[in-house]
Amino acid sequence: MLESMVPFSIRGFLKIFDPNNGEVFVDKNNAIHYENISIAIADALSNRGTGAIYQMAFGNGASSVDQTGTITYLPPNTTGQNAALYNQTYTKIVDDTNITNNNPSRNNMTLNHTTGKVYTDILISCLLDYGEPAGQMAFDNSTQANDAYIFDELGLLSYYGTNSSGNLLSKLITHVVFHPVQKSLNRQIQIDYTVRIQSLTNLVTI
Repeated sequence: MLESMVPFSIRGFLKIFDPNNGEVFVDKNNAIHYENISIAIADALSNRGTGAIYQMAFGNGASSVDQTGTITYLPPNTTGQNAALYNQTYTKIVDDTNITNNNPSRNNMTLNHTTGKVYTDILISCLLDYGEPAGQMAFDNSTQANDAYIFDELGLLSYYGTNSSGNLLSKLITHVVFHPVQKSLNRQIQIDYTVRIQSLTNLVTI
């Protein structure tokens, strides 16, 4: 029996920076949760109304700093359908088609594809403005690495509706761990998160 196979690769690229002066805080690849992203793609392709990227989640539980300043990182969570950030402390809606997104011009997704190429990029843009999150410190000079808004992990969540109590149902499809970055009142932080879906070949017959 012959089967047609089109191998795919999914990669993520994360850039966190100050949109005013261009200072880059984080620039690295992320880890993909392959089980959850395969479910999300199948749901989207079969028009289930679920599986789409919905939120960008931020957390502060993926690293620790000892008395000498040495940072120890935990591995990304990419196993099990219930995987989550180590300690999620904030989320932003990045689905610009959703009516609950209160600033779709700054928190949105763009599809980028060049005719003839075998990959398509989803660019997820998210802005943490001066006044968010509520309760943040006034200046980016904290000496406490465990502050709720000193982020060291970030992930994309796909949408699966709400439960009977009205709570959001979602799945973690990407996770990236990085050195701590403080969000404070005195600066904006822009996140550009690219997810690249690429066919590795045109057609393979086995």
